[in-house]
Amino acid sequence: MVNERAGKAARHEDLIDVAWLVTAYYAITPDPSQASQRVSFGTSGHRGSALDAAFNEAHILATTQAICEYRAAQGTDGPLYLGADTHALSDPAWVSALEVCAGNGVTVRYQNGYTPTPAVSHAILTFNAGRTSHLADGIVVTPSHNPPRDGGFKYNPPNGGPADTDATRWIQDRANVLIEGGLKDVKRVPFQKAIETAESYDYLTTYVNDLPSVVDLDAIRRAGVRIGADPLGGASVNYWGAIADVHGLDLTVVNPTTDPTWRFMTLDWDGKIRMDCSSPYAMASLIGNKDAYDIATGNDADSDRHGIVTPDGGLMNPNHYLAAAISYLYAHRPNWPAEAGIGKTLVSSSMIDRVAAGLGRRLVEVPVGFKWFVPGLLDGSLGFGGEESAGASFLRRDGSVWTTDKDGIILALLASEILAVTGQTPSALYRELTGKYGDPSYARVDAPATREEKAILAKLSPEQVTATELAGEPITAVLTAAPGNGAPIGGLKVQTENAWFAARPSGTEDVYKIYAESFQGPDHLARVQDEARALVSAALG
Repeated sequence: MVNERAGKAARHEDLIDVAWLVTAYYAITPDPSQASQRVSFGTSGHRGSALDAAFNEAHILATTQAICEYRAAQGTDGPLYLGADTHALSDPAWVSALEVCAGNGVTVRYQNGYTPTPAVSHAILTFNAGRTSHLADGIVVTPSHNPPRDGGFKYNPPNGGPADTDATRWIQDRANVLIEGGLKDVKRVPFQKAIETAESYDYLTTYVNDLPSVVDLDAIRRAGVRIGADPLGGASVNYWGAIADVHGLDLTVVNPTTDPTWRFMTLDWDGKIRMDCSSPYAMASLIGNKDAYDIATGNDADSDRHGIVTPDGGLMNPNHYLAAAISYLYAHRPNWPAEAGIGKTLVSSSMIDRVAAGLGRRLVEVPVGFKWFVPGLLDGSLGFGGEESAGASFLRRDGSVWTTDKDGIILALLASEILAVTGQTPSALYRELTGKYGDPSYARVDAPATREEKAILAKLSPEQVTATELAGEPITAVLTAAPGNGAPIGGLKVQTENAWFAARPSGTEDVYKIYAESFQGPDHLARVQDEARALVSAALG
């Protein structure tokens, strides 16, 4: 149910008390006997709020100590690149992480100000290029697009991308042991001593100056594309101004304000402040001003996600933009490897499957989580990796790796390159694709589920699905492992010729998520959703 104030400006009563939130970070001690108060890495790091005893000093001290121990065990002894976004809890967590890294003799590289997630990945890969030892890794302090009350903390190993499941499981388990032990094994030095051991690193200049290697900025400049870039109060705020200045683009930073309350945002679908650049409610201000620019873009708080607004299409559905971006890139990157595949998460649109087939490119379908794209982007066997939640990255123009984490900045700039080179907006390009491949209807809904039911769903086998039809079509595949890499999907995907659904348990709520798509229209999609609920209920017994 959409809140009646969704898309409307935030009011005073919607704002967090920043002072109390930061106080809670230090004042509240988590109880590790409570599952909700333990360190828990999801698809991309540990997230929670200090007000819920889920993101407090103890969590960050213990998690950083665990990371220091993990990197030492892996032989990672180069610098650690530390970045943080604009959430209120990011600064105190950044300080805690620095103190523990210094206590463990780890050299931290940092820049005063905010650091986008892709800039950290870029820094790690830049340092490690050509090296086989003394490798760097990184930590990004961010809960991504989550509300202002939340904090987040994630680890990027030397491959530059989100840590894989084996690493995050070890780190989270060790962190919880440290918390249970009263943090007595955490090594830590005072901040003043810690900052003296750290090294300054210019993330911004290094990243911005390197952008022409991945996006054709010359074409954008020559075409005079008028760009409006909204950082949504996030870490890219200074980056967009530098991009305009360094590369001579007609680019306006729509809102250069940062404020940990995000008082300038419009409310998301549920009435909360959330920096989700794929949400028409959170992006209402930029959408309302769409005619002022040829291309308008938004990024979330750590700039790993993108939102694309065009005069002719408004805010693009993330799946639509992924399909358009893939279609364009593989036709305009002649130096990419001929065998470079296309990576998508299994809940992304099947339009991508049809575009990949039309391009004659290998499709690599993986579970939810950007970590699954890291090896392919690193070695060039994937030219592009993207997920339905508006996160993606792609290779440099010469076919080498750019970032192995999501990069909302280059995806935003690519929209302007598409317009500059083809004369078409990405919205218009997507409409061409629908004329060629069909026009899918896509949606995600939630259904109630107990913790026990979610556990069963996460471990289903294909044999537990006895249905042979879905919404009038024969079922062609029942998947509990991703076809691209064989990894468990933590749920179920059922496919027909013209439709599919996937069901996955939520990690934070008593629901499971149903993703569904149909190439036979909205009515058929609704039927797919109804039958998906029934099919999953039957499989759960």
